[in-house]
Amino acid sequence: MSRQCNIFVPENKHILNESMDTLINLLTVCGAIAMFLFGMSQMSSGLEKFAGERLGKILSVMTKHRIMGILTGVVVTVMLQSSSATTVIVVGLVTSGVMTLRQSIGVIMGANIGTTATVWIISVVGEMDIAKFALPLLTFCLPAFFIKRSKIKIVSQTIMGFSLLFLGLAYLQDAADALNLNTHVANLLSNIDCDRYYAILLFVVVGAVITAVVQSSAATMAITLMLFGMNIPGFGFYQASALAMGQNIGTTATALLGSMTGNRMSRRAAMAHMLFNVIGVVIILPVIYWACDAVEWFVAEVLHSDGNPKFKLSMFHTAFNTFNTLLLVWFVPQIEQIVYRLVPATEDEDDFRLKFIPTGTISTVSEVAIGEVQNEIITFGERCKKMFGMVKTMLATDKEAEFSKEYERVNKYEGITDKMELEIASYINKVMEAGGLTKESKRKMLKMLKLVSELESIGDSCNNLGRTLEHKREKKLEYTPEQQSNINKMVGYVDKALDNMIYMLNNTDKKFDLTTAYDIEKDINTYRKMLKEHSIKDIDENKYSYELCVSYMDFINECEHLGDYVINVVQASNYAGGE
Repeated sequence: MSRQCNIFVPENKHILNESMDTLINLLTVCGAIAMFLFGMSQMSSGLEKFAGERLGKILSVMTKHRIMGILTGVVVTVMLQSSSATTVIVVGLVTSGVMTLRQSIGVIMGANIGTTATVWIISVVGEMDIAKFALPLLTFCLPAFFIKRSKIKIVSQTIMGFSLLFLGLAYLQDAADALNLNTHVANLLSNIDCDRYYAILLFVVVGAVITAVVQSSAATMAITLMLFGMNIPGFGFYQASALAMGQNIGTTATALLGSMTGNRMSRRAAMAHMLFNVIGVVIILPVIYWACDAVEWFVAEVLHSDGNPKFKLSMFHTAFNTFNTLLLVWFVPQIEQIVYRLVPATEDEDDFRLKFIPTGTISTVSEVAIGEVQNEIITFGERCKKMFGMVKTMLATDKEAEFSKEYERVNKYEGITDKMELEIASYINKVMEAGGLTKESKRKMLKMLKLVSELESIGDSCNNLGRTLEHKREKKLEYTPEQQSNINKMVGYVDKALDNMIYMLNNTDKKFDLTTAYDIEKDINTYRKMLKEHSIKDIDENKYSYELCVSYMDFINECEHLGDYVINVVQASNYAGGE
């Protein structure tokens, strides 16, 4: 028995060691991909912050012509090393009204060309074994832990992202070699006739699905380059090119899914991105063999680099995106029309969700973020004015059905204003926490934070006015003709205050004299004081019941409170003058 133990125990240990090595290598692959993704995210975020708030202005100015829009998209994406980051900025500019959907399509097209720069960096720099220098390069990130200057931290973040990106690639290559990944992939492909056209379609689908899951076309492309460089039987240039084409479709999934809960304009921009990429793949698929042969000839005869498969695949990726852009740029109006048909306007959409702030995306470019919040605040003010109009309808109507309908709308809008305050304030806080804002931009953000709080209070006041009228109806009270006349006059003052507030919200770039707003506020306060004194006298003379007096003065007092909130909004909105 002892001999049997001596024979089998070492074999069990050997099997256990192999299993542990395989598990460790698999975890290393996953960890390497995570490191690559984190490095890409950090580098892109650092470059975006480093580009500064001028980036939004550059995009908005340089996209008036579609060709300039494409070139701008290329340059910005090369700078940011992320087409997703460019798309986020573009969506922000579209939703804030700075850029039209048609202009955004040109930038998105350019972003597709610009994103090929990442592939070339991986191909060219990867050949230099830069992973050896990645750890020493991280030394330059040390000052960020001791110095509080934001620019140094941004540069350090960019360097760290660049280093981690290539460390991740190095670990991925080592783990793939240790796992004999080329053998496993070859065995898997042996069950597929890779020379058949259906295999090309299959690789396109696989590329799209993997990219959608990983949420990074750069990571999927890095894996594709690695596999193509291993000379795996059945995985040739045609198959790798099909995988790269699929990644163009998969990379649109993140923005498209994220925009589903966003506003209409963000969904349209995401849909335009997806349409462009899908149409491009559909155009090239019928001639993919000829396209690959043409690229192969160019690399071999012109670049004299046919011995480097990574260069060949990178060239196809660049040629594919460039060709589609040059072809489809002439059909931008048609793409825009298709997008508007796929994402039409809905009747109630504007009343029940944010219009300008994109859900799930945060812009660190202050012009974009400030524009988004500013336009949302204007919408907030208009909804408060609309809500006050519902109260006026309740006050004027004698019809039960109409009164009940308007009271229900007031309650519903009170919930909308609460939600708007939370969502806008949350977005402002996230933008400020993300960093990259100037001192002036932070000051404006804080002012706007106060604005949304005061606007929500106006919504609460409108709801209180509606509730007062509802209680009056339940108790079957009727205001006297004199009371009704006084209420109408007070409502007129509040109307003027709200109109003046909305005008100022629409012109925050100007420095206003607040005399008009203060005069209206003074009229409201004076009139409320006078009505209070008269109501006390009327009660003493038994002109009406005390219960009716309470309802009457509750309405008047709430109008005065609403006027206070309006003047607070006016004061906060006048931030352009540097107060």
